[in-house]
Amino acid sequence: MQAYQQFINGALVDSHSPDWIEVENPYTNEIISRVPQGDAEDAYAALEAASKSQGAWSKKTVAERAGYLKQMASLIRSSRIELARCLASEQAKVLPLAQVEIDFTADYFDYYAGWARIYEGEIISSDRLNENMFLFRKPIGVVVGICPWNFPFFVMARKVAPALLTGCSIVVKPSSNTPNTTFEFAKLVATLDLPKGVVNFVSGGGKTLGAALSSSSLADMVTLTGSVEAGQEIIRASAENITKVSLELGGKAPAIVFADADIGLAVSRIVASRVIFSGQVCNCAERAYVHSSIYDEFADKFTKAMKAVTKGDPFADPTPDMSSQIDKSQLLKIDAMVSRAKADGAEILTGGKIADSQTGYFYEPTVIAGARQDSEIVQKEIFGPAIPILPFDDYDEAIALANDCEYGLTSSVFSTNINTVMQSLRDLKFGETYVNREHFEGLQGFHAGWRKSGIGGADGKHGLMEYLQSQVAYIQF
Repeated sequence: MQAYQQFINGALVDSHSPDWIEVENPYTNEIISRVPQGDAEDAYAALEAASKSQGAWSKKTVAERAGYLKQMASLIRSSRIELARCLASEQAKVLPLAQVEIDFTADYFDYYAGWARIYEGEIISSDRLNENMFLFRKPIGVVVGICPWNFPFFVMARKVAPALLTGCSIVVKPSSNTPNTTFEFAKLVATLDLPKGVVNFVSGGGKTLGAALSSSSLADMVTLTGSVEAGQEIIRASAENITKVSLELGGKAPAIVFADADIGLAVSRIVASRVIFSGQVCNCAERAYVHSSIYDEFADKFTKAMKAVTKGDPFADPTPDMSSQIDKSQLLKIDAMVSRAKADGAEILTGGKIADSQTGYFYEPTVIAGARQDSEIVQKEIFGPAIPILPFDDYDEAIALANDCEYGLTSSVFSTNINTVMQSLRDLKFGETYVNREHFEGLQGFHAGWRKSGIGGADGKHGLMEYLQSQVAYIQF
């Protein structure tokens, strides 16, 4: 069984803690590795290394820093098959999707390397004669990056790439469920001549290591991808030091299917958006609103499509559409939510139960009709392959129902009428809206939520700016 070490100050080292976290393969239910149960001493060692290295790192030219990102992209590509198999094993992500994540991560490092000669400051007009005002963009300093278990490798890059490019140093804490691929990457990073302490990877629990990292005065920014509850803990932990936070905290994405929509397209894209990685994606379609004139036809086709979703071994050929949930607690959470919806009067059109399986944590792809708008199943994030569908009668009702939610990450609209589409883009209160397509963002966009879906965002130009702070100089001559 593989045993990993912490990566602190440029070296693979033993944890200060004698305790370990066992990592399970969710499909086979076998323990496949163990990682350190890091403690406050590990947190301090990593943050101190990051703090000591950051000043010299920021003084390197941005082109030099970009060169290291390109090397990281190259290392990922040279080990892409092994990394994808590692990722699929630790989280039961079907192998082709795991390969997409690995390749997309390499592209992400290359993408941000390309920003080296692009991001810039400003010259601002002054009210005074013979004065110039310069706005400089400077690195925020030491970053703490706390990663989720659903896209652990990509989200790691989402935090590391812009941090390093802008001259920040970083301490990354992978999820205790899925740390293996990140630590395999740490072993690759250890082969580079990257200055010691610029990147650090430490594992441990959120309430121990995570709390120590986010409450430290050495941290200048904490960026988290996780649940609302985890985000609230980060805000509380960082409050004493007024540390900047950037949080992506999940969603409850509505998909609106208008009367003039291509029903076949809407069915296929919403199904794809619901079962990708077994429904465990923050920007998944989580609820569907369908015009009453086409509701019956949509419900029939959608139910048949969800019933046809295949599930099984993530390494199987042909590849199933989905595999196991991440662990037993997630499986039981989904089942409890669906059971409460049934008890509340909702109708299960297909699925609605834990799947019969000799291994893994499988939930049947589930379609729910007749749920109330104010019910838990419509309002709270399921994070599994279950979705309620509800009818609406007109445009205003559809928008009101979609916006009636504490989350505001993603949404989608299906319509062939450009006026309806443009009105929807104006009226929907979500950070992202997909039109006539599945829910999946691009690296050059800006992945940012409204309301309880988060603070700040990632990707593209605006994601880069999260890691920069401004300094304005008033120069009289």
